[in-house]
Amino acid sequence: MDFMLDINLKPLPEPITYQDRIMLMGSCFTEHIGNALGELKFQVLQNPNGILFGPDSVCRSLHWYMENRELKGADLFQLNEVWHSWMHHSRFSNTEAAKALEGMNQARQQAHDFLKTAKWLIITLGSSYSYRLTNAADRASEALHAGVANCHRAPAAWFSKELLEIGDIQSMLSDTLQRLKTFNPDLSIIFTISPVRHIRDGVVENNRSKARLIEVVNQLTALNDHTHYFPAYELVIDVLRDYRFYDIDLVHPNYAATEFVLEKFANTCIDEPGRQLMQEVKKIMIARRHKPFQPDTNAHRKFLADHAEKVKVMMEKYPFLDLQEEKEYFSR
Repeated sequence: MDFMLDINLKPLPEPITYQDRIMLMGSCFTEHIGNALGELKFQVLQNPNGILFGPDSVCRSLHWYMENRELKGADLFQLNEVWHSWMHHSRFSNTEAAKALEGMNQARQQAHDFLKTAKWLIITLGSSYSYRLTNAADRASEALHAGVANCHRAPAAWFSKELLEIGDIQSMLSDTLQRLKTFNPDLSIIFTISPVRHIRDGVVENNRSKARLIEVVNQLTALNDHTHYFPAYELVIDVLRDYRFYDIDLVHPNYAATEFVLEKFANTCIDEPGRQLMQEVKKIMIARRHKPFQPDTNAHRKFLADHAEKVKVMMEKYPFLDLQEEKEYFSR
């Protein structure tokens, strides 16, 4: 008897390899994938602006990266003594405008350079809702009626909430795909829909929001050979679909669910040599996190020496792996 649905996951025609550069953008679920790939020493850059939920903020950020648009003082606003950007996560905010701009522009330059040579762009869309500035917002004139990436806990009167139409979402994403193809002809794109439910919008509203994203992505992948869809949303909602796979807030997938999705992602999107190498790297990373009770013993010194040799062999065999930190740790 089967206790779980088995959905057909189609492997990518040209899967991801360890040599590929991978940029990831989108909701918080993006960072689960990005952190896992980064931990396994894939060449990744994730969320240069911080977490982004909607297609409007994702597209706008990508346009800025391609244009290498420098942020200036007019792009910031001050709230509660802190300088913010409507297009950046609060981790970029600072009490000094110059320092905020410095961090944002460094991230923008890094994103521009990385995207130019990336092989893959993974976009995780979280919501069709857009929060747009009203006339009440500080510095609204520079971005009036544009969707913001982060509300920074600003007063509710500063925003109007809008559920984007399917046609509008498709138009902005299609335009961005065309620009990306010109900017980097070798870039392939994987779309996913975040399985995190936006309960604050309402259960019915969340489903309407996700449905629009799913429909648009389905249309885009049907029309563009270099775009693909990985069903992270369906794996959690339709395959696992049990509260034991959710965190205590009953909204975010827990560790078991995330690992399940990552396993399916690897089997579907990463080539066989890459999956084998992932297991080797994973063993090194587990050893790196080992906390010895008796670090001054011969046994622990042998443990370090053995793994230093393993790292050396791996670096010679796979020169694209960045294991310098691990080499220094085991060689101490």
